[in-house]
Amino acid sequence: MQACELTITEASSLLENGSLSAVELTKSCLNRISLLDSSLHAFITIDEEGALQQAEASDARRKKGLHSKLNGIPFSIKDLLATKGMRTTCGSKILQNFIPPYNATVIELLQSQGAVILGKTTMDEFAMGSTSETCAFGIPKNPWKKGYVAGGSSGGSAVSVAACEALASLGSDTGGSIRQPASLCGVVGMKPSYGRVSRFGLTAYASSLDQIGPFCRSVEDCALVTQAISGYDEKDSTSVKRVVPEYSKSLVEGLSGVTVGIPKEYFSDAIDKDVSRIVQEGVAVLKDRGAKIIDVSLPHTPYCVAVYYIIAPSEASSNLARYDGVHFGYRSKDCQNLLEMYRKTRSDGFGSEVKRRILIGTYALSSGYYDAYYKKASQVRTLIVEDFKKAFEKCDVIASPVTPTAAWPLGKNVEDPLAVYLTDILTLSANLAGIPGVSVPGGFTQEGLPVGIQLQAAHFCEQKLFHVGFNLEKGLALQKRSLDV
Repeated sequence: MQACELTITEASSLLENGSLSAVELTKSCLNRISLLDSSLHAFITIDEEGALQQAEASDARRKKGLHSKLNGIPFSIKDLLATKGMRTTCGSKILQNFIPPYNATVIELLQSQGAVILGKTTMDEFAMGSTSETCAFGIPKNPWKKGYVAGGSSGGSAVSVAACEALASLGSDTGGSIRQPASLCGVVGMKPSYGRVSRFGLTAYASSLDQIGPFCRSVEDCALVTQAISGYDEKDSTSVKRVVPEYSKSLVEGLSGVTVGIPKEYFSDAIDKDVSRIVQEGVAVLKDRGAKIIDVSLPHTPYCVAVYYIIAPSEASSNLARYDGVHFGYRSKDCQNLLEMYRKTRSDGFGSEVKRRILIGTYALSSGYYDAYYKKASQVRTLIVEDFKKAFEKCDVIASPVTPTAAWPLGKNVEDPLAVYLTDILTLSANLAGIPGVSVPGGFTQEGLPVGIQLQAAHFCEQKLFHVGFNLEKGLALQKRSLDV
């Protein structure tokens, strides 16, 4: 086994006992990137020199007796988190040469523990998409079947972890953008509760929905990274002052006393038979491990897509107004006046999906339509929140598919955005409600494509997800398979 194929837990142990150095581990990941990424396109920017310098500093830190389980661990970072001195494009032409003068809080937290930043990963432009095909700088390929989508919007992050180009990655989840690509690429992906992780330095798409979270190759690793990036931050007004539990203590075998709810609305005829089978097998594992399985109802689930695609574009139309070619980013040339410069800069700089969502959002917020669209969507959002509150009075965790299908061929739905929007129906509600959710690898379809199982819990109950997810992972004991790389 190459060093880049280790989990964080395995690598940390070897780093600790001196049988592996951070430089050796980082070189292993960089060699893997050099070997595979010309075809996988997981990265937009690779900082080889900076990564090796960070690795040397990590080794020096360990020699001085400073220990952290993330010290020397190579990470990839979704390209919408600010990294000081390293360009942050958000997958968009309009920010193709933007270099932030500061770090996102989560980057500061990782670096304070000695983590190594390898580079920035491919993503849907401004996180608007579910396949990463809207990226202006290349499209990531699913490492299990390269002619298939990797998911989105954090597709590059999922690919980098699945293909062992990094041991972990940070992504963002606005409507499923961590859990969905994690499912399609066969890795663990966690969306923490809204307010659990600071969003300072995250380029905003929809500010009431966005959340930062990790991709890892095991539930144990995911607990470690979530622990590292969680906590109150005075620089983020939406950050919540709440004690962060020690998530690793939740990783105990056995589910006696745990109730798992199965939402009937998440198991319609639209769910692929392979996906349904894999989720049912996962639920059976939870039952075997002592969990009580009950039926629950989330009656407003059918409205989630409509609510999301009013609220998210509305917030995006406001957030993206800052990209006008004046202070930073791309500026169109040969303009006769200010208004023409605004128009040409945005027309040339934004891709078609971003422009589509800006137009939808601006329309929904416009005079005469606000009450009919945005206000009504916000009211239905409250009903979705209440659905979850009632469900969690009966159960500890909700189990379901992550997506209706496994990955699909690249280009299949490029001309049909509504078909892509509908693939998010099982993940959107967690963002609308602000609750945590995780995708844990559940198995493979007959075509050999991975499928994840989604677990959701009440606000700030991530430890329940780690407990159940750990038992699911142990009970399934999936055999390692070869990637299409």
